[in-house]
Amino acid sequence: MPFLEIVEITKKFGEFTALDKVSLQVHEGELVCFLGPSGCGKTTLLRAIAGLDIQTSGHIFQRGKEISNLPPTERDFGIVFQSYALFPNLTVEKNVGYGLVSNKMGRKAVGERVAELLDMVGLPDSGSKYPAALSGGQQQRVALARALATSPGMLLLDEPLSALDAKVRVRLRHEIKELQRQLGVTTVMVTHDQEEALSMADRIVVMNDGVIEQVGTPTEIYREPDSLFVANFVGEMNQLSGVAAGPHTVQLGTATLSSQSHGLETGTKGIVSIRPEDVIPHGPGARSPGAPDELSDIQNAFDGTIQEMEFLGSYWRARITGGLLDGDSLIADFSMNAVRRMSLAEGKTIKIELPSDRLRLFLGDDKGPEA
Repeated sequence: MPFLEIVEITKKFGEFTALDKVSLQVHEGELVCFLGPSGCGKTTLLRAIAGLDIQTSGHIFQRGKEISNLPPTERDFGIVFQSYALFPNLTVEKNVGYGLVSNKMGRKAVGERVAELLDMVGLPDSGSKYPAALSGGQQQRVALARALATSPGMLLLDEPLSALDAKVRVRLRHEIKELQRQLGVTTVMVTHDQEEALSMADRIVVMNDGVIEQVGTPTEIYREPDSLFVANFVGEMNQLSGVAAGPHTVQLGTATLSSQSHGLETGTKGIVSIRPEDVIPHGPGARSPGAPDELSDIQNAFDGTIQEMEFLGSYWRARITGGLLDGDSLIADFSMNAVRRMSLAEGKTIKIELPSDRLRLFLGDDKGPEA
C-alpha cells in the first residue's frame, strides 16, 4: 500500500483548470519533488494534499485512509513554507514548541522535545532568540524543527529554500536530505529549481500545465526524458531541427545519423536532442585507448567551427556552427583537460561526434517551451 495515493485530482479556479486528473503514488520514507515552471500546478497539488485548497474532484488517501475532504488539522503532516511563517513575537523555542503546547503536552516534555529538535537542526543555543535575530538559513531550520515537532507522518515543503542565497541553499538542501533519511519521514517538496530536485529527490514529478509529464528517479528524468518539455526543462539540451529517417535514424541537414529508437514514422519532422556534455570532440590530443584509427571511422561525426567559448569554472561551453547544422547552433561542454590538450579556441574547426545512444528525436516542429 502506498503511503500517499492521489487519484485523478482536478482543481479548478473558476474557468481555469490548475490540476487536470492528476494521479500519483508516494511510498513510505520517500522524498518526492514536484518540479516545474511557475503556474504548472505543483503548489496547488501540495496545497490539496495539505487540505489548504480542497480539490474540485478526485481522491487523496494516506495509508489507505481517505483524507480528501478532511480539514488540515485532521491530516497527519508538518509543513514548511518559503516565507518561514515564524511568529515574530515568540522566541525560537516557543515557535518550535507551539504545536506541542496546542496538543496539551506537559511543560517538561515540551522543553525536552524542543531541545532535541533544536539540536537536530544545529541550533542548540538559539532557543531564547527571536526570529529577527537569525539569518534566513537559521529561520528555515527553525521552521523545519517546528514542522517536525509533533512527529508527523508526512512532511510538506513548499519551496523551502528559494528565499536563501546560493551557498546557504546548497548547504541546507544537503542537511534537509540527511535529516529526512535519518528520520525516515515521507516528504513531498515543491521546487522550480532543477538542481535542487536532482540532488535531493528519490523521485521527481515533472509537471506542466496542470498535468504530470513524467515521474522517475533523478537519473531517469535527466538521461531518459519522455517528452520534449522534460528534455528542455531539466538540464541543458540541444534542440535541432530534424526528420525521422528510420526507426533508429534521424536526418540532420543532409546527413543521416544513428539515434535512439524514436517510434516516429519516416519523414516526420521532429527535434533532434542531445545534452551538451554528450558531444564528443575529436582531433589531435583527443585520442584515448581503443579509439578508432581513423577519424573517418567514427559514427555520427562531422566538422564544425567553434564560434564562441564561455568559461564556466570546471568546464568550457562552446557554440558550434557549420557542417550538418544547417543554420542551427550546437552547444557542447568540454572539460578543461580537453580544451588544453586539443588547444580548442574560437574560430577553430574540429570534428565532433554525436553518440547514437545519446541522440534522441522528439515529435515537434518547434524548439519546445522555455525553462
